[in-house]
Amino acid sequence: MLAIALALNLLLFFPSFPIADVIEGTVAKIAGGDTITVLDSKKVQHRVRIAGIDAPEKGQPFGNASKKRLGELVAREEVRVEFNKHDRWGRIVGNMWVTPPDCPTCGTTLDVALAQVTSGMAWWYRKYANEQSLEDQGRHEFAEQEAKAKRAGLWQDKNPQTPWEYRAVQRGR
Repeated sequence: MLAIALALNLLLFFPSFPIADVIEGTVAKIAGGDTITVLDSKKVQHRVRIAGIDAPEKGQPFGNASKKRLGELVAREEVRVEFNKHDRWGRIVGNMWVTPPDCPTCGTTLDVALAQVTSGMAWWYRKYANEQSLEDQGRHEFAEQEAKAKRAGLWQDKNPQTPWEYRAVQRGR
């Protein structure tokens, strides 16, 4: 009875608490600075869009550098992806962790999205901030401000064009 009462209270206090699915596997392909393919233990491929960020497109300045940086972090590495959503192209949209390159005994503790923003290889995707915890929103906003202040990566340009603006221009052509 106590367990049932506790479960009901949790549902009352956290009615929209998302239950995340998890994929663990090896990164088989890097498609861009924010999209990869993960091969799970059953040899099933999952296309994953990293939540919370938007990286420069292939035709944009820093598009190739962003993809390269993501590859340095995750290519052929074991990753953990937590998700509760798919995008309109059927990709999983999730938070991704990998073992930090400088700490092989740390486990999958490096937040890949945050690493991309910190290095100036992606924007914090504010449009979807409501899908992040307040803590993650604060981390991503701070990381982007720091990267901008340090003129890291894409912030070397005076007025870098966001990927969403770039895509809108490309669709208009």
